[in-house]
Amino acid sequence: MRDILGRITKWWEAGETFGLATVVNTYRSAPRDPGAALAVGAAGDQEVIGSVSGGCVEGAVYTLALEVCASGEPVLQRYGVSDDDAFAVGLTCGGILDVFVEPISRETFPELGEIAAAVERGEPVAVATVIATRLPAGRPADPAEAKQGGDLGRAEQVV
Repeated sequence: MRDILGRITKWWEAGETFGLATVVNTYRSAPRDPGAALAVGAAGDQEVIGSVSGGCVEGAVYTLALEVCASGEPVLQRYGVSDDDAFAVGLTCGGILDVFVEPISRETFPELGEIAAAVERGEPVAVATVIATRLPAGRPADPAEAKQGGDLGRAEQVV
């Protein structure tokens, strides 16, 4: 995510909505690890930045990101192909990956500017997004409810 943070922060600051796809789980020989991200601008030329699979499923994720921006609803999507089938058609990756795609805007993620600034300063930052629950996926409707501060403690405090 850090590799695309600069560009998506500019979209966010400009008030643009974009689709953010993040690898949340992998199985077998998936080419990118969890945390890999791709973003698609919903406006203008629908610019793409980042990668979730090194090219294997980017086209499908691009289309889904635009659909998510249009609907406003996040989606958890599984992409996969057997290693043998992937190799037969020239794809070296194979494997299975779960990708969470969500619409991002100043309204849906008001903390992004603050988070990007903290990353720029070299401060430790973590963002947690609920992707599987009986409640709607994504961030809480009222960000103030979810905003938590603090730290994970010092090493000597951990037992």
